[in-house]
Amino acid sequence: MGASIMLAGKAGAETITLPFANGERPMVRFPGKRPMIGLTARPPQLETPFSVFGEGVLTPNDAFFVRYHMSDIPLSIDMDSYRLNVGGHVNRPLSLSLPELKRMFKPTEIVAVNQCSGNSRGLFEPRVAGGQLAHGAMGNARWTGVPLKAVLERAGLNAGAQQVTFNGLDNPPAPDIADFVKALAVDHAADGEVMLAWAMNGQDLPFLNGFPLRLVVPGYFGTYWVKHLNEITVLDKPFDGYWMKTAYRVPDNDCQCVPVGTKPTSTRPIGKFVVRSFITSHVDGTRIARGKGVAVSGIAFDGGSGIAKVELSTDGGAHWREATLGEDLGKYSFRPWASSLDLASGDHVLMARATARSGETQPMEPSWNPAGYLRNVVETVKVLVS
Repeated sequence: MGASIMLAGKAGAETITLPFANGERPMVRFPGKRPMIGLTARPPQLETPFSVFGEGVLTPNDAFFVRYHMSDIPLSIDMDSYRLNVGGHVNRPLSLSLPELKRMFKPTEIVAVNQCSGNSRGLFEPRVAGGQLAHGAMGNARWTGVPLKAVLERAGLNAGAQQVTFNGLDNPPAPDIADFVKALAVDHAADGEVMLAWAMNGQDLPFLNGFPLRLVVPGYFGTYWVKHLNEITVLDKPFDGYWMKTAYRVPDNDCQCVPVGTKPTSTRPIGKFVVRSFITSHVDGTRIARGKGVAVSGIAFDGGSGIAKVELSTDGGAHWREATLGEDLGKYSFRPWASSLDLASGDHVLMARATARSGETQPMEPSWNPAGYLRNVVETVKVLVS
């Protein structure tokens, strides 16, 4: 038994213009995906069209964003020989097929957002290097798998275990390029929420989203969500690989930011999401017929405390009114919200601001860092009522 995919993405005539300079992108179709915003073809980097987030709280598998680092990605996987190998600083190294993993451990589910560290990078001012993304490098899914904690307990952690590393079937295209390996502290890896997932939204993982197995790290940026996972190694010292020591780092201060155009004096690995909200019912330039009320809706999320409230403003933030929160699928999920606004004829700027249960609230002014991470400023949508 095996799985394979042909990566000849097809670009149609349709393009989309994202809300920043040089924002024109092709709409491309890859196997298992509806038309997506194409950033690169090798490796595939596909952004979700923002309109998808208005379809429902769970992001459909065929519209879920795709992010790779290595061009040498697997095109086929022989499931008869596939194994998840767990080793390093453990008592009992494991080598498990996917059926063994499913049979030996009790499955669980969690609804959680996966968000690329560089989501919304294209909106940074001044612009920074890296993939120029709008708001579509995120998605929310119901993940099915087994807690990593259970697998680590079966392997048996030796005294002195400090970190756990994760590697997948993608490989560096050249010997001098560091393999994409990520690490979590042992206590985090074994918290019972970090998951080895084989399904999303009730179906096998799409090939481009990590088939047959991926790491799910709820509340943390997608850099840790290793795809095509086949190797877990427990270490008795901190991991010093490139993708932890050098890449995916943020300023080591409370705001994880620096003055525009400067560099941080010290950094730390990127971690949890900051609180965000988006209006999904309208886009910039929407014309609305004058009526008794304008139905406005959207989504909000944070790094795992959950959403306490979402507020709307139509006067530049001078006044706010609270929206009604929708179904709660868990503290790591998108939280839908809705409200009805009375808007007079003319131009209006709508703002949505989320506050997490932790007390964290979206800022009115954007912060800045040279990697283009962690954007969570209050976003605006301009509408015309006539």
